[in-house]
Amino acid sequence: MAFVTKIKWIVLSVISLSVASIIIHLSLAKLWTVNIVPYSAIAAFPDDFSSVVGRQVIKNKKLWGSIKSLEALQPSSNPRSNYTVPKEHSNGFIYAKVFGGFEKIRSSICDLVAISRLLNATLVIPEFQESLRSKGVSSKFKSFSYLYDEEQFIAYLKNDVIIAKTLPGTLMERRKRNEFPTFRPSSSASPNFYIQEILPKLKKSKVIGLIIANGGALQSVLPPTMAEIQRLRCRVSFQALQFRPEIQMLGRRMVNKLRSLRQPFLAYHPGLLRETLAYNGCAELFQDVHTELIQHRRAQMIKDKILDEDLNVDSHLRRDKGLCPLMPEEVGILLRVMGYPSKTIIYLAGSETFGGQRVLIPLRSMFINTLDRTSLCSEKELSDLVGPETPLPQNIFRPPPTKSEKELKEEWKKAGPRPRPLPPPPDRPIYQHEKEGWYGWINETPTEPDPSPMDLRMKAHRLLWDALDYIVSLEADAFFPGYNNDGSGWPDFSSLVMGHRLYETASSRTYRPDRKVVAEFFNMTRDNLYHPKHNWAILVQEHLNKSMTEEGLIRQALLSKPAMFLSHPLPECSCRVASANVANRVRGEDGQVLYGGEDICPKWMLHASSGKEGVKSEDDGLPDYESNDFVDESQSDKNGGKTNQTQVWDQDEEMDPND
Repeated sequence: MAFVTKIKWIVLSVISLSVASIIIHLSLAKLWTVNIVPYSAIAAFPDDFSSVVGRQVIKNKKLWGSIKSLEALQPSSNPRSNYTVPKEHSNGFIYAKVFGGFEKIRSSICDLVAISRLLNATLVIPEFQESLRSKGVSSKFKSFSYLYDEEQFIAYLKNDVIIAKTLPGTLMERRKRNEFPTFRPSSSASPNFYIQEILPKLKKSKVIGLIIANGGALQSVLPPTMAEIQRLRCRVSFQALQFRPEIQMLGRRMVNKLRSLRQPFLAYHPGLLRETLAYNGCAELFQDVHTELIQHRRAQMIKDKILDEDLNVDSHLRRDKGLCPLMPEEVGILLRVMGYPSKTIIYLAGSETFGGQRVLIPLRSMFINTLDRTSLCSEKELSDLVGPETPLPQNIFRPPPTKSEKELKEEWKKAGPRPRPLPPPPDRPIYQHEKEGWYGWINETPTEPDPSPMDLRMKAHRLLWDALDYIVSLEADAFFPGYNNDGSGWPDFSSLVMGHRLYETASSRTYRPDRKVVAEFFNMTRDNLYHPKHNWAILVQEHLNKSMTEEGLIRQALLSKPAMFLSHPLPECSCRVASANVANRVRGEDGQVLYGGEDICPKWMLHASSGKEGVKSEDDGLPDYESNDFVDESQSDKNGGKTNQTQVWDQDEEMDPND
């Protein structure tokens, strides 16, 4: 009886311990899951943003604060002196055809206005071939008005140049008969070329045509005596070129949706375009069909004499030289090392990302709130922006024609001497979905076919998507370029955004990383990317922090301004407040002032505020690193220890650009 009692007590004890263990495990599980962030952190946005206007957004100063050393720079592109209004009787008309995407169009228009002012000519509204070549685009918009506000463009520049919507009727008929001289100027054409070569022919024929395909028609750096022409470029790009109202409204709505989350956000443009990747030989950074596509385009550039290099180059060596882009995975690591938490809102700009969503997977895994225009806009909003379009004819797949029995016998007789091998098995049928897409040709023909009607229409749509991304990138609390100043000399999206942000708010947080230095950093810790050493993280922080200050601005100016003035509109288009210290003048190799030569601002221009309205800076916000699992706190050198680690953090405090 006693033995049975003991068994009962043992069984009861085991059951009690099991129940207690289950309760403890459930409690711990509930505790651990409190801080887990769901992947779809941003499920929906409120339709009414009136409730969020005026709310304060708490910012971490080290991650989102303005750059104090650049707060003295203010936008100032108005004419200074000896600037007359255009004469009523001009020397003639200039009409232009502009080829290329969003960034080439914007840069080309600024050059066209400057050339018209230089030659005292009447500028006809330029024609965008990217939208004209697309058949069936909405008839609501003409070529220029597909992207920009035509009336605003004409009205704002009335004191600079005379602008006409079209040529007069008689001249238009003569243009259709190709009776007027047409020129294809290079993007580095000098003012003397237009004064000595173009102006006499303009006065003689009264009309000339320009074909612009390289993103510009006038050299970037002009003599100091033409500072007013440079300021005119700024007025065109930053004030006269306003997007049509539908684009502006949708762009502002996208920004409001991001602001409604009550968090600052960072805009990132990968810059992964097939054209620039092929030019710089970065094919080996990709895989499979994408490598072949880049090589096809590079071979075509060599054939067209756009590029004078070998077809096959070492892409990894090019990346070490800073010629290839920072991959999204690398950008994600840099941002995490800088201290941006995984819940940071990142807006992914760019209408085209070569490699597709596959190359973005690492970035999205590190930052769960990575958004793009499809996250902020409904399909109806995007379709309304495009407008009513003519439906394209269906691409009906036609299999190769079958051969008759007689043709098969003739081929068999010509096949060679016997014994003959058995005929091959019948080919696998080619399905419709295998023929769709702009890369479906690569396994069938060595030459790239002409763009299909759908390809042309998508190119026109990309103008609108880039315009939306441009608006959001300008309003972002921070901007990070994945690829700019690639060496091709063509304008690029990131450089335009960086130049516009420098003009509007020079103190805004705009990263200007040196890709060559960053490549060296990644080569140092290639085997430890997701758990880098603490000293390595300090080096990365120091470089990226300096890239936002005067040091990074000057280094960027040496690279960008000779290629495109709009990427660094200093000192011509800015002024410095009188209360600020006068910066040392920095000159380029040609003697041009790159920084420090700004005029003193008028007295009415107040000093820029340290933050935007409704934004509050907080020094003791988020830590420099969100968690210790990303950066290895142990020192990479053998002399580590508590003392050395403290010294490193002291250096970090000194290099902070906000202090």
